[in-house]
Amino acid sequence: MKSIIIAVVLSYFFGAIPFGYIVSKLWKNIDIRQYGSGNIGFTNVLRVAGKAPGIVVLLLDVGKGLLPVLLASQLVETVELSRFMTVPALCGLASIIGHNWTIYLKFRGGKGISTTIGAFLALNWQVTLTGIVIWFVVVIITRYVSLGSILFVVSLPITTVIFYLIPQVKIENWIAILILSAITAVMAIYRHKGNIGRLLSGTERKIGQKV
Repeated sequence: MKSIIIAVVLSYFFGAIPFGYIVSKLWKNIDIRQYGSGNIGFTNVLRVAGKAPGIVVLLLDVGKGLLPVLLASQLVETVELSRFMTVPALCGLASIIGHNWTIYLKFRGGKGISTTIGAFLALNWQVTLTGIVIWFVVVIITRYVSLGSILFVVSLPITTVIFYLIPQVKIENWIAILILSAITAVMAIYRHKGNIGRLLSGTERKIGQKV
């Protein structure tokens, strides 16, 4: 049990590393929180600092969701806490929470989409890939990254159930993934509440619009 607690705590602190803030500071010597939406995630870095730093932040944020789940799967002997939750899923959740509410920036963080992608890639790539395709289609058609992100997280619990019902697709610990995806969707929608308001009012920025 002690090793499980340590794994979850370390996942939070790793997920809390504010790569968007760090990369923007080193690359452009700016505090990304003072520009655009004030968010430290990929989209705001892309708009404010440019494509190259934006891609670097995207990869790093995906990595900090992916790595804790992979390490938990390898290092923790008892990976199944119960039929409702596993240690890798719990570590993935801790990493996403760390990104959203980072202790290093007084609990002001990102919206968790990139880190969610990383965590779910390690848990089940079919569910994640389906969500990414949905994200791409929505963003290409509407040019709203926020709308694509919201529909991405909403798709996770739905596709988890769909894939579980397909005999050819085996999803291990699907209940844990379903619970994690539902929690993640709620958190992401909450973090996007400002974007949802702007989408409804027609004032949301589209991809490619500079700040």
